Amino acid sequence: MAVKIKTQFGTIDISNEVIATVVGGAATEIFGIVGMASKSQIRDNLNDILKKENYSRGVVVRQEDDGVAIDIYIIVSYGIKISEVSRNVQEIVKYNLETMLGVTANTVNIYVQGVRVLND
Repeated sequence: MAVKIKTQFGTIDISNEVIATVVGGAATEIFGIVGMASKSQIRDNLNDILKKENYSRGVVVRQEDDGVAIDIYIIVSYGIKISEVSRNVQEIVKYNLETMLGVTANTVNIYVQGVRVLND
């Protein structure tokens, strides 16, 4: 499915893949986020951090009546306050969706799939 936006010139269709890429890019820019994780690690057989071209595996986009609902699966850095990082992800993702795509995010759910210790 895609998000449809009607304008005076016609209709704009934004695919879920585009939304997932914008969401994944916004999430990984935040301090404390190591990367995106697969939403179904057993089925995808992935224990690693997802690369940029695979962000859609770590983001679930569901269409709702007046916007979208987003589920984001992340891996955070050890020693960071997880609740604060998650709140930052929610705010940045919601802001980027509204400014870049004109899509309203009704809910942004964060699922922390792991914690990684980073070597300096």
